Amino acid sequence: QGQLVESGGGLVQAGGSLRLSCAVTGHTFRSSTVGWFRQAPGKEREFVAAIFRSYGRAYYTDSVKGRFTISKDNAKNTVYLQMNSLKPEDTAVYYCALDNSIILSSIQSAENYDYWGQGTQVTVSS
Repeated sequence: QGQLVESGGGLVQAGGSLRLSCAVTGHTFRSSTVGWFRQAPGKEREFVAAIFRSYGRAYYTDSVKGRFTISKDNAKNTVYLQMNSLKPEDTAVYYCALDNSIILSSIQSAENYDYWGQGTQVTVSS
């Protein structure tokens, strides 16, 4: 059974930046779909960004386009989420997720990912 371990969360002022990391072990990382989701208190877990399999193309939810960048380092088995121009509404617990068989049309649905990290808190103050 593999593991996904997030790091890099914290408290930042609005307009600031953070980079989240997710170290993956025990999975075929290169060909997997990896994604970031977030969950704010009282809300459902929502899709943030993903890289589909080994094709390398990134997908984002509209609210983070132009501000967030997802990337993966196959040599380090790590996926990153660079978050710039942070807003208070970005405050949430951020989770990385991985799946080996998801199809492209399903990458924005949390229920379709089999493997999850424990989450890291991001708090943006106004």
